[in-house]
Amino acid sequence: MEVALIGFFFIVYLVVRYFVIDHDTQAEKDRLRFSEGITLVQFHRYDEAFAYFDQAVKQHPKSSLAFAYRGKCHLRNENAYSALFDLTVALSFDNTIPDSYLDKGIALYQLNQFGEAFKEFDKAVWYFRGQQPDAIRWRALARMQLDQYGPAQKDLIRAIELGDENSAYLLKQPPFSNVIYS
Repeated sequence: MEVALIGFFFIVYLVVRYFVIDHDTQAEKDRLRFSEGITLVQFHRYDEAFAYFDQAVKQHPKSSLAFAYRGKCHLRNENAYSALFDLTVALSFDNTIPDSYLDKGIALYQLNQFGEAFKEFDKAVWYFRGQQPDAIRWRALARMQLDQYGPAQKDLIRAIELGDENSAYLLKQPPFSNVIYS
């Protein structure tokens, strides 16, 4: 009888605990916390967004999202080394943010580190579940730099299927000029 009573109270405890505990991830909380800065990035106001996220990094030094968006601002302001640093820190705090992999790959690509960039683009494609045409196009560009034209062509075709017009333009350029895709 005592065992049944203890079991009953344990189940009640688990149910109450489930409904009381906050289930939001840290990234979701940060998206709400930094919504003003994220809006600045979405409206391409990168200088203001950089100032916002620079302050956010100082106030929240363990926030992966703050580092990721500050890295995105560095990248858009053509500061690839600082972007690479911030994005590496962001990924060390939370390695499930696909935009960070994409932006880190772009920074590495700009620094002519095509092999490392390809790895980051590949991770971005994986985390986006193959549904983000920009990540696929950038992976194709890295593959072209690594002389992997066959897989690059397949990536570009996949990006076109997802609606990426830039990939269609790239597919009409050499070495793919003989490819007809409609």
